[in-house]
Amino acid sequence: MSTATHEPIAPPSRLLLLAEARALWETGAGLAMWPLLQLAPRGDGHPVLVLPGLVASDVSTLLLRRYLCSRGYDAHGWGQGRNLGPRAGVEDGMVDLLKTLADKSGQKVSVIGWSLGGVYARLLASAQKDLIRNVITLGSPFSGSPRATNAWRVYEGVSGQSSHDPRRMKFVEPTPPVPTTSIFSRTDGVVAWRCSLEKTGPQSENIEVVASHLGLGAHPAVLYAVADRLAQPEGAWKPFNRGMLGPLVYPDPDRDA
Repeated sequence: MSTATHEPIAPPSRLLLLAEARALWETGAGLAMWPLLQLAPRGDGHPVLVLPGLVASDVSTLLLRRYLCSRGYDAHGWGQGRNLGPRAGVEDGMVDLLKTLADKSGQKVSVIGWSLGGVYARLLASAQKDLIRNVITLGSPFSGSPRATNAWRVYEGVSGQSSHDPRRMKFVEPTPPVPTTSIFSRTDGVVAWRCSLEKTGPQSENIEVVASHLGLGAHPAVLYAVADRLAQPEGAWKPFNRGMLGPLVYPDPDRDA
């Protein structure tokens, strides 16, 4: 789902699409660096809702959720099977789960969305901002043309809907009214990286990593950045500090943007 802009954005090249096979290596790297990733800041126990990408299920976010639990969060999958687009009942189901998590914990919920899941996360934030602590998206296409991805045909096939969805995107494209982080990769083989660029502001930022699209949920640099963002005290949001490893692990997201 996306909207057209004045300058069309091309989808990632076939070479980048083929390079998505490195997601297996990135998952292995995430597991190998698990002990070091425990050095990330611990959380305060607030609930985190993790939304999967197109045609993926909660299985795809299992490693990410387990990592968040190890850092002290109450992480949950979305519980709706495979993500086949915004079919009847899907959006209501996410809202119901969000309200349940907030009611049970007495706290606001952080929402993480991978790819299409990030589009959902931004849609939730536009309608339920009082229940959401922050939004983190991973390689999510929330701006640009719907055909600036290599997944639009799959989306239309499994959802039975057009990828051109201005009714929803008018709520998705604007920066959410809560602290927002977009994690993206210029070597993403599925979503054109420019479609994942957030407008930076007092509560919004971009974090660039060098990763595949399919490996974003397991890449060690992503896991650390997510933990760092979630650990911020509520109401005291600050931009991500790329630190000494910035040029190697977290490149400057503003270069040639």
